[in-house]
Amino acid sequence: MFQIMRRGRRAFASKLALSVVALSALASPVVAAGKTITAVMHSDLRILDPIFTSAYISRDHGYMVYDTLITTDSNFKIQPQMADWKISDDKLTYTFTLRDGLKWHDGTPVTAEDCVASLKRWAAVDGMGQQMMLFTASIEATDTKTITLKLKEPYALVLESIGKPSSRVAFMMPKRLAETPPDKQIAEQIGSGPFKFVQSEFQPGVKSVYVKNTDYVPRQEPASWTAGGKVVKVDRVEWITMPDAQTALNALQSGDIDFMENPAIEMLPTIEADKDLKVEILNKFGFQTGARMNFLHPPFDNVKVRRAALLAINQKDVLDALIGNPKYYKACAAFFICDTPFATDIGGETLAKGGDIAAAKKALAESGYDGTPVVLMAPGDVLTLKAQPIVVAQQLREAGFKVDLQATDWQTVVSRRASQKPPKEGGWNMFITNWVSADVVNPISNVAVGGQGKKGGWFGWAEDAKVEQLKDAFVRATSAEDQKRIAIEIQKEAYDQVLYVPLGQYQGPSAWRKSLSGVLDGPATPVFWNIDKSE
Repeated sequence: MFQIMRRGRRAFASKLALSVVALSALASPVVAAGKTITAVMHSDLRILDPIFTSAYISRDHGYMVYDTLITTDSNFKIQPQMADWKISDDKLTYTFTLRDGLKWHDGTPVTAEDCVASLKRWAAVDGMGQQMMLFTASIEATDTKTITLKLKEPYALVLESIGKPSSRVAFMMPKRLAETPPDKQIAEQIGSGPFKFVQSEFQPGVKSVYVKNTDYVPRQEPASWTAGGKVVKVDRVEWITMPDAQTALNALQSGDIDFMENPAIEMLPTIEADKDLKVEILNKFGFQTGARMNFLHPPFDNVKVRRAALLAINQKDVLDALIGNPKYYKACAAFFICDTPFATDIGGETLAKGGDIAAAKKALAESGYDGTPVVLMAPGDVLTLKAQPIVVAQQLREAGFKVDLQATDWQTVVSRRASQKPPKEGGWNMFITNWVSADVVNPISNVAVGGQGKKGGWFGWAEDAKVEQLKDAFVRATSAEDQKRIAIEIQKEAYDQVLYVPLGQYQGPSAWRKSLSGVLDGPATPVFWNIDKSE
């Protein structure tokens, strides 16, 4: 533990030094040109390909640079974005027609072939996309502006899949980039979205820079979540890396930055007392935090060991350490989010009651566990991910596990969790992540509830034929009652096999200077169109 703390202090000192560099960069002559929004996001940006990873910072980057065919508004209604659509009477053919004037950032026109390649790349790795493709006969470009999707049989979630606002979003890319295998990152950041990425100014660990795409033609409808007109009202947006929350708050109060995505809950009274600052919850549906185990390697390749770990975990301790204020969190054993149509505690009784260390010790002793260390990745640079690994590690130790808590940063976790190598060769046994609640409200959108294994499965690579069969039954169900019944069966199976461990739900306020106006809410926030800045 001493070595972990020492490594953590060195990493923190390094990150803090980068924050100082970032602050000094704010005063550079380049930044002074035009209106510039400076923001401290929830994480440093390292992976620029929003299809390669489900990390939210890469999704946020995706919304800056890329656009979508269709999307979701604040009434949960699918709306046109790059394209309108028609559905045949037999519900087997979906025809998407691109709107006029769409250009890639390199000046070339957006074509249907580009979009077909983009849809195929996205669908290869996204949970909802994978399910949609099981029902799909073909996706083709029938002319330069028309994408035709034909189904083998009716599938009710086509539009909801392509138009979902968060996690792995169906972003459109030029064909030459979209033909990159989804397990490899694209080589360029060329989209058709409202901002252009400034590659020459990208400094991982320091800042990411975006400038207004002057060729972008917004839709005419009012902005609503990720739908409507993406009207850019500033010239430049800079994401500044500041892993220390107090440093970021000081910069916000002094006016060195304009926006802070995730201030610590204990900082809210200070922010609320500052007449120049505003604090608001942008994602009203909040987040679910959860632990994922690696099914490929010991000890969690053994379901009995996974069950012992589940028994050891106490949501309230995790949430108290993460948030502290019960006003902003909820202990909840529902895989598909409390207070939603598919919510149930079935299977998660010990989580809901606060864990059972005695039962965990007994189960671990009977599991055949041989003392193999659990390599648990612990990012220290993201405020909403720092506490959970520390608390869970202690809970597992109390149950009898040996835990190797490895201090790192979140972008290292994002990269490392894609490795299927054994822990001794740079792999891992467990990591903890957060989901926008809107991403996990049903068995199809919740990618952690899957059993595809090493081919197509989410990190951890659970293999479970039963849960896949139940998911297929869910999408074929013709009534809300049948869907509810099947969702409960899916949750039972997910808890029985411990596909992942929900650690509870929380809300995270954002803060910004009152010189900003037009900040939008939604499940994929923050977005930076529609925001203006007064001088």
